Parts: sequence; structure tokens; C-alpha cells
Amino acid sequence: MDIKILGSGCAKCKRLEQLTKEAADAIGVEATFDHVTDINRIMAYPILATPALVINEDVKVAGRMPSKEEITSWLKAG
Repeated sequence: MDIKILGSGCAKCKRLEQLTKEAADAIGVEATFDHVTDINRIMAYPILATPALVINEDVKVAGRMPSKEEITSWLKAG
């Protein structure tokens, strides 16, 4: 599974990455993580705000912090 965290590297972006890693570990999902901070790469996605979570090139959330339960459900869905 390919997971990207889109954002400048602020505290919210780091927290989203941490929550996503915890959720993946909890359900045993093998994933590669990429924290995208380059504005040009971020702008390639259809988002208006960061942080954003992209799973297998599908934007799951942008501009808000999802709960760990939401992240877990997205990871389970693949």
C-alpha cells in the first residue's frame, strides 16, 4: 500500500503521519510512507488545504485531521 502525507511539515502534518502509521501497524498493513512537502507535487493533487492523506493515489481527506478510526477504515478498504 502506498501512503502519502501532503503538507509543509507542520505539526498537524506530522501528527497525521504518526496516526496513519499507528493505524497501519495496528491492523498489520504493509505500507510505504512518503511525506510530500514539495508544493509542486502537492498541487498535483485535487486538494485545497493541507494536511492531506493519499492512499494508493486516492485522496481520502484534506484540510482536517481525521480520527484514527477513520484512517483505519480507509486502510482496511485498501
